[in-house]
Amino acid sequence: MSGDFSFLGVPRCLIGMVHLAALPGSPRSELRVSEIARQAVIEAKLLERLGFDAIMIENMHDLPYLRRHVGSEIVAAMSACVLSVRAAVKIPIGLQILAGANQEAMSVAHACGAAFIRAEGFALASVADEGIFDQADAGPLLRHRKMLGAQRVMIAADVLKKHASHAITSDLNAAEQTRTLIFCGADCIIVTGKATGQPVDFEQLGLVKEASRVPVLVGSGARADNASELLEIADGIIVGSDLKRGGRWQNPIDPARAKAFIKAARKK
Repeated sequence: MSGDFSFLGVPRCLIGMVHLAALPGSPRSELRVSEIARQAVIEAKLLERLGFDAIMIENMHDLPYLRRHVGSEIVAAMSACVLSVRAAVKIPIGLQILAGANQEAMSVAHACGAAFIRAEGFALASVADEGIFDQADAGPLLRHRKMLGAQRVMIAADVLKKHASHAITSDLNAAEQTRTLIFCGADCIIVTGKATGQPVDFEQLGLVKEASRVPVLVGSGARADNASELLEIADGIIVGSDLKRGGRWQNPIDPARAKAFIKAARKK
């Protein structure tokens, strides 16, 4: 079943990334939580002012990532940052806690008023930077959401997640894996390239879109020069790298690049 769907009630939804500075306890951490939150608010307000439909907050600088679960210090810091951004902007907020710490992300989202989480390893298995994701998280995560009373928090699940090998499920194509994610309860599907900043395969994006009865988002490699074309297939875009100075996710948002992306993506 294919068709046009809206994510967060917005057709052709544009979601801008806020990559938090390294959080306390992670190897590269240097800043106090209050300063990390202050920087996040500045970037979130910029994205809102430029016309993004939503924001997603992520602990991208917490390299190398932990697999599946993080400590209370990360949950506390994420909560402080998400609450600060929630108070500063009116557009919806989503979040991801790397790597695959979906239950912790759901708890933060519920406590802080976020609209959605991005979930890695929601169904099926893979081998990633952090090791083997050998257990699907759908069962535990949906039970955790129910226990919290957080059914309003949507789950956007990655299909063939980036930064991972999928040899273990290579007998299932993208369409079959998409249907599995939806069967397991995903509210939205995210399609990516092989790594952060790398473009999606248009053929694979088309397969996922054709197989999906929920919104499909592009989750990597969107740029000003391909955004409009991507939105001819996908229901929305999550973008980070192309908004940053020099096109590198590690850098601060470049207002001129972010403005150019919005202008190009809104072109029909």
